[in-house]
Amino acid sequence: MTDATSSTPPAEPRLTVLIGADTFAPDVNGAATFTRNLAAGLAARGHEVHVMAPAQKGRVGTFTEVHENVPMTVHRVYSWRWLPHPWLRFMLPWRVKANAERIVRAVKPDAIHFQSHIVVGRGLATSAKRHGIQLVGTNHTMPENILQHVEVLPKGTLDWLARIQWGSARKWFAMADAVTAPTRSAADFFERGTGLTGVHAISCGIDTSFYTADLSPRSTKTIAFLGRLDEEKFIHEAIEAVARLDDLDARLVIIGDGEVRPKLEARARDLGVADRVRFTGRVSDEELRRELTEALVFAMPSRAELQSIATMEALASGLPVVAADAMALPHLVHPGVNGYLYQPGDIDEFARHLRAVLTAEPAELERLRRGALRTVESHDIQRTLDIFEALYRGEDVVDPDTEGELAR
Repeated sequence: MTDATSSTPPAEPRLTVLIGADTFAPDVNGAATFTRNLAAGLAARGHEVHVMAPAQKGRVGTFTEVHENVPMTVHRVYSWRWLPHPWLRFMLPWRVKANAERIVRAVKPDAIHFQSHIVVGRGLATSAKRHGIQLVGTNHTMPENILQHVEVLPKGTLDWLARIQWGSARKWFAMADAVTAPTRSAADFFERGTGLTGVHAISCGIDTSFYTADLSPRSTKTIAFLGRLDEEKFIHEAIEAVARLDDLDARLVIIGDGEVRPKLEARARDLGVADRVRFTGRVSDEELRRELTEALVFAMPSRAELQSIATMEALASGLPVVAADAMALPHLVHPGVNGYLYQPGDIDEFARHLRAVLTAEPAELERLRRGALRTVESHDIQRTLDIFEALYRGEDVVDPDTEGELAR
């Protein structure tokens, strides 16, 4: 039985793994980032890694792509752009089974790991069962993530659609030999929604060596946010909080892009803080990490985080975090240790906690920063890779403890 605590790759035969994703690099979101990190980590250990993902701007075919400085084989499947979104693309649902079968026959994987049941999971789950291949599924979504695009519908209709989504998730994830979610609360949430049991809580993990923590004093009081600019992220609350920090000349950098960017830009103008809110748009990994290193505090107002890789990236950059007390964020943010939690929607409390970090004495700020670095230690990607290797081989695993380690 594997407890996934070792950072040394096991001396086992190398695997051929096919990972399926509805969103993958260069997309910027938690599921895409996890898929990239997982694929790169497995490939760096010597496994043969293939990724099935939507084609970008018509670039259809099989390519050798380099992610996190590691080459891997990516099968880019013909896709359409999701029109409400500036760049998100999906494979065609009515063609995904045929495409999955074609790729599975060519790759002959030892294990298949799908990251979404919405499109790609339907094809890969069907093919895995047909060929008797070990199947692992990881859930990264909540109905809120999907239904935000149709929120103009009546609540009763939205509730009905949510039930449809949970039913669909149950159908496809029930086919998997192992099901995972990034945190225990996310696993419990998924079990309640689908009626499935035995869901493993496995941190997405990050390679902390990619991030730089600079604990030296800052001349600019910069608050950072990283993620998709979507309604579910409630980024307007960060802008509204900054507007309450006029006396500090606090700045907000919003790293990422998405469909609500025009609304957020308008909100900043309405509040008179457009000159203190900077939108980077989509940036390279290097620029993203530089922005985090140079910031002083990280803000995460989202209500629907099943883990929040962005928050882990901020912690690995030595940033205290002020986050909404919602969903899985309390697993990462420990009040007074590495940041603070605020009640969602309470902008005054949000601003008050940001002010506490921005005006903290040097010794207090360093304590919070070091608390951030300690927190993320238990989410090292090597532990995550160990446990997924075990799942791909059909072994029993014990979920690692990432919740209580900081307290110890």
